[in-house]
Amino acid sequence: MEAKIGIKPEYLAEVAHSLSKILADEFVLYTKTRNAHWNVVGPDFYNKHKFFEEQYGQLEEIVDQVAERIRTLGHYAPATLKQYLELTHLSEDIRGKNDSQGYIKVLLEDHESILIHLRENIDGYANSLKDLGTSDYITGLMEKHETMAWMLRAHLS
Repeated sequence: MEAKIGIKPEYLAEVAHSLSKILADEFVLYTKTRNAHWNVVGPDFYNKHKFFEEQYGQLEEIVDQVAERIRTLGHYAPATLKQYLELTHLSEDIRGKNDSQGYIKVLLEDHESILIHLRENIDGYANSLKDLGTSDYITGLMEKHETMAWMLRAHLS
């Protein structure tokens, strides 16, 4: 059933497609953070194992919320690995060693990349696509990534 929420259907489709790209980015980052949690080694293993667990838990919630936002707009959320890899602008590769510093650097780069993408699109949702709700949602999502990036950055020497 079509969502009749005061936004033109073509705008809803464009917002849903944009959110699908964000969902793909979030899922790839979630997976990379899980990888760090599972595979980190070194003298700080326990602390970083717990730290990455906290971060992937936050990302898991974000993934669910982005998908539900897409559904709220009357569209279906992508939900396959193939779709995510086609939609994301992130790389699923993690280069380097399995030490905490290596993982933190890669994850921080991804958070910052997502932040830039979100920041570039906030006004477009509100002004061009007439979707203040998604603009507000993306602002909150940006703030979550800013905090997560800060926590990662604080671990770098």
